[in-house]
Amino acid sequence: MTGEDMRDFARRFMAAIQAGDAETLRGLYHPDATIWHNTDGIEQSVEQNLRLMAWMQRTLPDRTYRVQRVEALPDGFVQQHALEATLPNGQPWRLDACAIVRVTDGRVTRLDEYLDSGQANQLSAALAGQGRP
Repeated sequence: MTGEDMRDFARRFMAAIQAGDAETLRGLYHPDATIWHNTDGIEQSVEQNLRLMAWMQRTLPDRTYRVQRVEALPDGFVQQHALEATLPNGQPWRLDACAIVRVTDGRVTRLDEYLDSGQANQLSAALAGQGRP
């Protein structure tokens, strides 16, 4: 893929996340892809990640992903973004993140996402007792 192809792929990937389009995302992920977040150190499968995204869509229905920067790499892309939403208690919330995404043959094979742990903890505290996949 050229750099522009990779940036286009990144836009389609984020559009599917924003829309909560699990089927498109499933097609953009390699079936054996691994998704990792620095806040828990756990590697997720594609299906686990899609369940988490469905939960986020239900829990934060007004969420908006604001992409601030995308840099194409020879084997993927790096993206800086922020997730903005209103918590169930009515408070505005923001989560700053950086993702390193490896793409092979037009599909995501690995995604390492670095989240601001303080902001992630705000979400956890606001949702304590509401359950998470």
